[in-house]
Amino acid sequence: MPVETRKAWARDLQARHQVSIVKSCQAVGISRTAYYYRKRQVDDSFVEEVLLRLTERHPRWGFVKCFDRLRALGHTWNHKRVQRVYHQLRLQLRSKRKQRLPARHPMPLTQPVMARSSWSIDFMSDGLDG
Repeated sequence: MPVETRKAWARDLQARHQVSIVKSCQAVGISRTAYYYRKRQVDDSFVEEVLLRLTERHPRWGFVKCFDRLRALGHTWNHKRVQRVYHQLRLQLRSKRKQRLPARHPMPLTQPVMARSSWSIDFMSDGLDG
């Protein structure tokens, strides 16, 4: 059950039955902290503006490089905040697909016609004398 719905129930209990906040929160199963919590509205317009300017200038830079540049420019924003804005603006780069090698068709090994007509070497080690 969403917390917002439970908050509404708690307010309804207080209005209809003259119950305290503590009792109404206990009845609907939320803490008083959750009852009083208000989500903070964060203004990310400046972060968006700086990120857009940076990605216009450097379109092939990914998130990490952009974030490092923002830090070098003196912005102290949290990486989670910058990444959230980065994804909201859909700035993530497309990953390049792996280039496939053409299919190989190895030649079959030839059978020697007679004994001692073909020789092979098994090289084990090499050393310098000095």
